[in-house]
Amino acid sequence: MFVFETDDHRQLRRTVRDFALAEVAPRVAEMESSADVDTVLPDLIARRGWIGVTIPRRYGGMAAGHVAKTIIIEELSRVSGAAGAIAQASQLGVAKIIHFGSEQQKQQWLPPIAAGACLPTIATTEEGSGGHVLAMQATATRDGDHYILNGRKKYIGNSHVGDVHGAVFRAVPESEAPRSLTAFLVEANRPGVRVEPYQPALGLRGFSFGDVVFEDVRVPAANRLGAEGDGLDVAYSSSVLYGRLNLAAVALGILAAAVEDTVAFAKERHRYGRELGRHPVIGGRIGQLEHRLRSARTAVYQAAHLLDHGKPCDADLFDAKYGAVEAAIASAADAVRIHGGAGLRADRRVGRYYRDAICIDAPAGTADIQLHRLAEHALGIDHGPQWSQRFAHLTALSTAKETAA
Repeated sequence: MFVFETDDHRQLRRTVRDFALAEVAPRVAEMESSADVDTVLPDLIARRGWIGVTIPRRYGGMAAGHVAKTIIIEELSRVSGAAGAIAQASQLGVAKIIHFGSEQQKQQWLPPIAAGACLPTIATTEEGSGGHVLAMQATATRDGDHYILNGRKKYIGNSHVGDVHGAVFRAVPESEAPRSLTAFLVEANRPGVRVEPYQPALGLRGFSFGDVVFEDVRVPAANRLGAEGDGLDVAYSSSVLYGRLNLAAVALGILAAAVEDTVAFAKERHRYGRELGRHPVIGGRIGQLEHRLRSARTAVYQAAHLLDHGKPCDADLFDAKYGAVEAAIASAADAVRIHGGAGLRADRRVGRYYRDAICIDAPAGTADIQLHRLAEHALGIDHGPQWSQRFAHLTALSTAKETAA
């Protein structure tokens, strides 16, 4: 029994696992071989209401919190890293509306998202800036009661299936106000918005992870998230409070699957008259796989638990993302080695686990970025209030339930 889970959490885990085995598993082979976006799976996941897991009930959401969100993503990712990525990317898109949306924006967008009728994205990254958000070049020019948006966003999760993009632009020249970024909700069908042809990635096949182009896109000022200049906070708060934990959950699911498959293989294969896993070298490696899984699971769910209780936990989120992703990459590589020649065959899943795990490193900050943030925390370098101090109360379980009317 896991200390951070309630009976409701355990029931949710069983429900998601059953769904993943029944609905996701049969699609994996086609997702792997087609090198195209799976446009059906996002709808199947969304219609279960799981994108709205942290949305308060008064907007139609589950109000179930971050531990529940982590369970959903982990269980989907155990069967398909791409399925977990689909769920986490749109839940990340929810964050910006919860954190910065006006009441009118929340009433407009959160109910259809919770119902599975709308998939949101967050569009921040650009080719020339990467994780350095302040270096972005996309622009928003005020024109009366509207803004004109221009720019290209890259590596956007659910880019080809998203219905509304939470996109960040520079509203004034960088030379005048280098930190002045502004965020907008931009409907995917608005004139001037287009997605570039899909390019398959190394892993997470079937997951849409592409480029969105904005060419003279005219949006009303009512689509702005927060005030002018809040764009950096929109991006960072979403990345820290949702992105890091969500991706840690994807990594955790991949890690759990790699351990399960490798343990099963080590039991079924025999060498020199005994199970492969009973040989000291292989047994030692399996022990390390189990250690990484237990350590990552504890770190990830502790961070989710703290968020659910509105506690300051930015460093826990940095640690969860770093630890889970590094453990998934290392363990998937070890799983391939333990499988030997069999691990190189397409009919074995361990190769997919490695390709998927490596794709989780860069989004929401690479391992080096997480270590940098952890170092700042250890050294007492102050960047002001933690994001969890500023926004965790909005999705804390007590808050979500109090707003259930």
